[in-house]
Amino acid sequence: MKTIHLLKTAGSIACVAFALNATAQTSASAPPASSESIGQHIDDGTITTKVKAELLGAKNVKSTHIHVKTRKGVVWLTGTVPSADDKLAAQDVVEGVKGVTSVKNRLKIAAE
Repeated sequence: MKTIHLLKTAGSIACVAFALNATAQTSASAPPASSESIGQHIDDGTITTKVKAELLGAKNVKSTHIHVKTRKGVVWLTGTVPSADDKLAAQDVVEGVKGVTSVKNRLKIAAE
């Protein structure tokens, strides 16, 4: 029973992560992927999915308006968060994901 619940949760997170990736349109995006190999592109996609899942599951990050792009292990965060604490918390979460070499935190703090 717990396994089924875990699989449903993981599936939901993956669906949301892919949906967020498909709709992400930002002006401060990562460099183009034209210089990446197919293997690197797949690795970057895996890192992006892991990062999005971790951000969605993080209790100390209060925003679903974070867009994630990855190029050669470097993760770009764009979008908006409600506070400076959320911006720092998002970066801390991303830095803890395996495969991330560095984080370019371009998150903006929403006006209250």
